[in-house]
Amino acid sequence: MKPPNYMQFEPRDVFRKLEFDKILDLLEKESLTPMAAEMLHALEPSTTFSQIDIALRETREFKLSLEKNDRFPIQAFPDIRPDLRMLDVPGYTLGAESFQGILRILLLVRDIFKFFSGVKKEIYPKLFDHLRALSYDEGLVKAIMAVFDEKGEVRPDASPELLRIRREIQHKMRELDNRFRQIIQEYRGKGWLSDTPESFRNGRRVLSVPAEHKRKIRGIIHDESDTGRTVFVEPEPVIEINNDIFDLESEERREIFRILRDLSEQIRPYSPTLRQYQELLIHVDFVQSKARLAVSMRAEMPILKEKPQIGIRKGYHPLLYLKNKATGRKTVPFELRLNAENHILVLSGPNAGGKSVSMKSVGLMQLMVQSGLLIPVHELSEFGIFEQIFADIGDQQSLDDDLSTYSSRLQNARSFLAKANPRTLVLVDEMGSGTDPKPGGAIAESILRGLYRKGVFAVITTHYSNLKVFAFRNQGILTGNMHFDKDTLSPTYELKIGQPGSSYAFESASKSGLPKDIIDFARSRTGSETAVDDILIELQRERQELEERLRSVQEKEQSLERLIKTYDGLHQDLDLRRKRLKLDQKEFELRQSANASREVDKLIRQLKEEKNLERSQQIAQQLRQERSEKAQQVDHINEEVVKMEQKASSPAAVVKPLQEGDYVRLRAGGATGRIESVKGNKAIVAMGGLKVTVGVRDLLPVATPVHQVSTTTSTDLQHMAAFDAKIDIRGMSKEESLRVLEKFVDNALLSNASLLRILHGKGDGILRKVVRYKLKEYGGSIANVYHPEQESGGDGVTIVELA
Repeated sequence: MKPPNYMQFEPRDVFRKLEFDKILDLLEKESLTPMAAEMLHALEPSTTFSQIDIALRETREFKLSLEKNDRFPIQAFPDIRPDLRMLDVPGYTLGAESFQGILRILLLVRDIFKFFSGVKKEIYPKLFDHLRALSYDEGLVKAIMAVFDEKGEVRPDASPELLRIRREIQHKMRELDNRFRQIIQEYRGKGWLSDTPESFRNGRRVLSVPAEHKRKIRGIIHDESDTGRTVFVEPEPVIEINNDIFDLESEERREIFRILRDLSEQIRPYSPTLRQYQELLIHVDFVQSKARLAVSMRAEMPILKEKPQIGIRKGYHPLLYLKNKATGRKTVPFELRLNAENHILVLSGPNAGGKSVSMKSVGLMQLMVQSGLLIPVHELSEFGIFEQIFADIGDQQSLDDDLSTYSSRLQNARSFLAKANPRTLVLVDEMGSGTDPKPGGAIAESILRGLYRKGVFAVITTHYSNLKVFAFRNQGILTGNMHFDKDTLSPTYELKIGQPGSSYAFESASKSGLPKDIIDFARSRTGSETAVDDILIELQRERQELEERLRSVQEKEQSLERLIKTYDGLHQDLDLRRKRLKLDQKEFELRQSANASREVDKLIRQLKEEKNLERSQQIAQQLRQERSEKAQQVDHINEEVVKMEQKASSPAAVVKPLQEGDYVRLRAGGATGRIESVKGNKAIVAMGGLKVTVGVRDLLPVATPVHQVSTTTSTDLQHMAAFDAKIDIRGMSKEESLRVLEKFVDNALLSNASLLRILHGKGDGILRKVVRYKLKEYGGSIANVYHPEQESGGDGVTIVELA
């Protein structure tokens, strides 16, 4: 019994029938180690969304590293798990070869940590997830490399004692060489040695002496040749030296064992960490095998869905693509979409036209996706998760079970109907074949009806007309055919969804060379059977045309609705622009009027000097009236603009009054902030590090921002560039000057200005007091307020330093 999070199969050889076992063989060839190959051989499809998603994403990330030539540091490595099991035994001492394997693992893991030390942890996040819980201790590498050299031999200086022993051995070996040369020179002169004067026996250096001279040389005979003509004698003068060397070598072995024992004790606490490193490398090898296979078949990660569905775009049978790629042949892609509304495909067409390949492609791709493998499809393809795959493909005749081909098909059908559910994918090749066509077709239709009622997803190939008719009459069943070129009398291997196909038996027979009279007689015997196919194809074509026309009409209606909405929006925007233009014009006229009033003041002073008091009063009265009318026009148009902007920002909702905590946007400048308090028609708005007092009607409500990126106000560069830090309010009334000053200071704060110059004139000091009064409203935003020197304007100018 399989675990609940793994896919169920019926019958048990689905892997072989869909050739998933061949995919596993290809994966094993890509692996670097037997451990990863073993994992790949045992790979099975999962039904857990998160598990599949992670497997797909990490494979896609490794594939990306291969395509970018961003070399991931993974190479062949040994299996140290048996050594770690022995290391867990208290007091056990690992051998030198075991430490070389551990060192290889440590160096590879170190390279992987270095690989992810920069931005690559963000480029390959799923691969990096396997390192997040791990740490790396460089001390382990240093401890092992302090004992072993690059060749894997124990260093002479691995310990002071070992260094002493090896120096003494070298000294004794030099002494032995010198003594041996003297002896050989002496005995060779006497003719007592063979042509090859020395050799090694029992680990000791000996002389090669002819048998007739063996009594002439004092020493120990260690061996003799097979013929008995040569004996090997250790001469007496070097026996003691050889004994010393033998003793030193024994000491050396004991010291090396002690060093390895101490190193084993030092490494033993890290056994769990080393085991994690080993598993990490095996998993990386596992993933890189999947990625390399994906590169070879140009595979992509499809969009993964939790509910069962299949949406294949530009899909290729994986094995067929690799086969054709090797021979330079083109592979024809196909497209297929099955979902809750259309969940069964009845596929028909000529023999050898590609029906079975298309059906197997669907099953094989589903197995691969749920096994965490990338597949040769467009990246916008969609695959859901199935809990079961049932497949009735090929000849299943069994002598052991006394089953014919058709009996085995009926047995499969019984099992499918009993166990299938809406999360099952059923694949049936040549449904109903293997027995008499009429009863076979009827039984096949009944089985199809049962599967249809269970809501299964299915791809079924057939030649039976009654199955095509059943598919035509029932919503939720698609028909499809493998296209056949009547001109060349050959299949094109193109899958066409939406209409059933003919078997093109007569065309195929004609192409095969059967005599014409044989084919004509066969045509006359088919009667109404082929007519049903022709009528069905025509009806399906007409229905498809009607559906396409209906879809076109619906798209045009949706397009028309969008155009109407766009027109309404543009019309409203145009009205708003007109009002704003009019507002700008009136404000300009008001400013011009203020400028003109200064000229009029001069005229009035001249009239007063000329004693024409009545004329001066008339001019002043007329001027005040004109300015008052223009101010009223500005206020009126401004209110209209406010209403239109509020309506545009929330056309379907009732406009609520602004309150503390609301997020708003300044109508002038467009900066956003949060209201801290509202008093009458004034609001204090926090914008980053600034607090600005603004008229309520100059604010527009906005949606709450997702997050605040910075603690400082973001300003518009064009606005900053256009802001003028000087203003002239001479000749304005108290109300006008307050309104103009508020807008001026607000824009200054938004533009990050530091120094302002306000020209108000001396006169009786009313405008100077108005400036001081208005600046108090800005509290901490104002650092200093003062008048410049007399030559720069004196009391007629106010300088403002902003905080």
